Amino acid sequence: MQRGNITRLTVAQALAGANSVVVYATGAIVGHHLASNKALATLPISIFVVGMAASILPAGAIARHHGRRAAFLAGTGCGVLVGLLAAVAVVLGSFWLFCLATFFGGAYAAVVLSFRFAAADGVNPSKRARALSFVMGGGVAAGVVGPQLVTYTMDLWPAHLFAATFVAQAAVAALSAWVLLGVRLPMPSAAEVAGGRPLGLIARQPLFITAVICGAVSYMLMNFLMTAAPLAMQMSGHSQESANLGLQWHVIAMYAPSFFTGRLITRFGAGRVVVAGLLLTGLSAAVGLLGVDIPHFWLTLVLLGLGWNFGFIGASALVLECHRPEEKTRVQSFNDFIVFGTMAVGSFASGGLLAAYDWNVVLWVSFVPLALALAALALTRPVNTELAA
Repeated sequence: MQRGNITRLTVAQALAGANSVVVYATGAIVGHHLASNKALATLPISIFVVGMAASILPAGAIARHHGRRAAFLAGTGCGVLVGLLAAVAVVLGSFWLFCLATFFGGAYAAVVLSFRFAAADGVNPSKRARALSFVMGGGVAAGVVGPQLVTYTMDLWPAHLFAATFVAQAAVAALSAWVLLGVRLPMPSAAEVAGGRPLGLIARQPLFITAVICGAVSYMLMNFLMTAAPLAMQMSGHSQESANLGLQWHVIAMYAPSFFTGRLITRFGAGRVVVAGLLLTGLSAAVGLLGVDIPHFWLTLVLLGLGWNFGFIGASALVLECHRPEEKTRVQSFNDFIVFGTMAVGSFASGGLLAAYDWNVVLWVSFVPLALALAALALTRPVNTELAA
């Protein structure tokens, strides 16, 4: 049964991933077109991230009391809603309605990211990292579907750029809901509803703190740089099609390693994999500082995707070591709440820095949280032991 669940979750990840790609590819462009104050151009993407952070705990509560599938279907409902609201916002020229739409898009994305933990339910502990990373691998298809969805639909309604794209995105979300209807996961036990140990006790574990910091930094920097990249490319004179293609390879790089990241974690340990991810993210920023030609942007985005994969999946594997089975939904939701809350700060800062300064300043700032995450890994004894093994 769990093999069937993992297959469905992987397919749903592929379909649902297109939601995030569409928002990231179009959000800053549509925001720049609709906003009277151009400094607010990336606000829709920041609202998207706020929607993720705001929805994590409610989605976890739904899963804890009514089962994971109920949370999944609530999320895909938000996915349909974001597409329809965004299309209406473009037609009406309403910036704030578009921001509301991206909030629901964030709620959808938050639920989608819980697929990775659902894949580990009922799996032998030695194989959890592989199950988790395999489902994340479904995002490879999203890296193709999302950008191509934008490229082939954005001009279908010439008077309203991207309106048809958002309608198509709503249809893809509805298809994802149909796939998820077949997921069969056990209903929460009485112990899981009760929640286990106090959350504060679990959150004070050094390993949990390190996992949260590394997951937050990996995701925040990915969002921080990817939010600004399409608009920075446009400001540098590059076409929307070039930005779409860059995002396509970025998303493929985010998810393609997932088919073997779990094996790397089993072989080398989650700590080493996280370090590799953080270093790749730093390398991506360094490449971006070398120039603003299309190859510089594309290589930056590809390295950024690889860094996110190792950093975020490695940190997620560390989280699995920090809780008992009956505590999983509370601890996993709390972890994601902190990760996406931190990511929201980075998203807001990205647009402001790009508008006030330039792309290079955005890249330089990214080295600060990288240093923090590497320091957390160095100071946490369990990870040090692992790294020395």
